[in-house]
Amino acid sequence: MTAGRAVAARAGQYLLVVWAAATLNFLLPHLAPGDPVQYLYGGDALGLAPEAMAQVRAGYGLDRSLPEQYLAFWAGLLRGDLGHSVQFNRPVLEVLGEYLPWTVVLVGLATAFAFVMGLVSGAWAAWHRGRRRDAGAVAAVLALDSMPGFWLGMILIAVFAVGLGWFPSYGAATIDAEGAVWLIEAAHRMVLPTATLALSTFGGFFLLTRAAMVSVLDEPFVRLARAKGVPDRRIALHHALRTALLPVYTNLTLVLGTLLSGAVVVETVFAYPGLGRLIFDAVTARDHPLLQGAFLLVTLGIVAANALADLTYPLLDPRVRRARAVAGAVS
Repeated sequence: MTAGRAVAARAGQYLLVVWAAATLNFLLPHLAPGDPVQYLYGGDALGLAPEAMAQVRAGYGLDRSLPEQYLAFWAGLLRGDLGHSVQFNRPVLEVLGEYLPWTVVLVGLATAFAFVMGLVSGAWAAWHRGRRRDAGAVAAVLALDSMPGFWLGMILIAVFAVGLGWFPSYGAATIDAEGAVWLIEAAHRMVLPTATLALSTFGGFFLLTRAAMVSVLDEPFVRLARAKGVPDRRIALHHALRTALLPVYTNLTLVLGTLLSGAVVVETVFAYPGLGRLIFDAVTARDHPLLQGAFLLVTLGIVAANALADLTYPLLDPRVRRARAVAGAVS
């Protein structure tokens, strides 16, 4: 198979995944109990006549059959139109564009901190494998990794917001702040949500780095470097860690996608105005168009992260490049 055909086949696989995910995004909100119009207007409790309710439902396209709504969903998706939010009475793309940047910043910072902490501490533990400090580090990380995200966030709020009063416990910025004051206030309020999400993700990077480093340290080229008298620092950084970095990098690209969905709990605990909190509010309001748009955005993020890992991994691992070159020459 030539390189062009391989790329086309892989692109077709990703398109098939996007189609299946978008179809599930359309179906899942409709399978959930409740009516968004009933939630928004309260039905007969507010004295709204059935005829008026029918007109409102028709305005949002909820009076159509499920196949008709599915075709309308794809027609709008191909035009870049994700529909109208029932809860906000605004286009879904406009609402997502308002909430998404907050989540991108939160997930980006949390992933960076978790990656660096996990890489450094995991390599350190692997270098001291079999000793008490390694066992203590693994036990502490496993205990931290077993804590649910909402519980970890509540602990940080109790200690650093309520007890010490160092950080606010909710929101992203005060309404009256502007300019540099707004930026400082937003950074101040982002500390606890970022720490919660980073600590929730840190364990995976630590354990994966440690396992990869332990495996690499038993390789013949590491023993040869030690026999030649290469300093331990150079062996750890330039030989073992560089080789062990490949699976950790793959995990990093995957975490970037999954954290978009994992931020729901953290953003809800801290009342943080991001995509996760928006999904929670949309579920409560039975806002089908908004749920479909948000889920589709998360799905595209996960697919894009997988595609990024697939495209960049051969650049880091020469063995994959050589294997693909040999396969292309044979075909």
